[in-house]
Amino acid sequence: MSSGQTYFAAIANEKSGCSGCKLDVAAPISLAFAFQPIVDTASAANFAFEALVRGPNGESAQSVLSQIDEGNRYQFDQLCRTTAIAQAVDLNMESFLSINFMPNAVYRPEACIRSTFEAAEKYGFPIDRIIFETVEGENIISRPHLVEIFKAYKRFGFQTAIDDFGAGYSGLTLLVDFQPDLIKLDMELVRGIDTDSIRQRIVRGVLAICRDLGVRVIAEGIETREERDFFAAHGVTLMQGYFFAKPAFKSIPVLSGESFQT
Repeated sequence: MSSGQTYFAAIANEKSGCSGCKLDVAAPISLAFAFQPIVDTASAANFAFEALVRGPNGESAQSVLSQIDEGNRYQFDQLCRTTAIAQAVDLNMESFLSINFMPNAVYRPEACIRSTFEAAEKYGFPIDRIIFETVEGENIISRPHLVEIFKAYKRFGFQTAIDDFGAGYSGLTLLVDFQPDLIKLDMELVRGIDTDSIRQRIVRGVLAICRDLGVRVIAEGIETREERDFFAAHGVTLMQGYFFAKPAFKSIPVLSGESFQT
């Protein structure tokens, strides 16, 4: 029995959650997802798809996120997880599914993860193909609680990722407390890196640290062949950005014809 199955069996008969859990209250926000691929250039295939929140008819993410407040944050976060899993199954997604979560909406990881397990079981999506990613920024959450959440998710069998790495206030110090499976370099470090020696030096340092820690790096925001080639030359095979494909609403994006051309 996997760690996730063991956990699910343990909570199956548990009736009470944490103080923030309101599992019987429906989120009043309608949403859907666009999916953008994270490609593995080594195999010229999709490694994962990031679920990007949209309105029910493809409206912008901001039109949805602007409706979030203290009263519905928990329900929104839970709805995002279950909807992303359901839509991934509808699309016959066979790669990893990357879901952004809101740490401020997680009160007790072992209780708040309940609906994710239930959705994975209901739709038949393997939990070891789910990546939970979040930003490590200053305004998100206290670092100790974020580390607690990440450690719990890893223990339950999920993959973990830090998004926009290098943009937040904690940066490298977060890696002292927790080593995720993946980090996504902030696109501000990626943009124009092929001609910017300062960015190159900083990124080389981050790559060296991640190699030593066994953390895989995703170069996010790749828009040009030159950016792609810089990272490929430095051993980074996981990439995401418009150079490969733009997000596709409720569908699997088609990769650009020049994505893997040398």
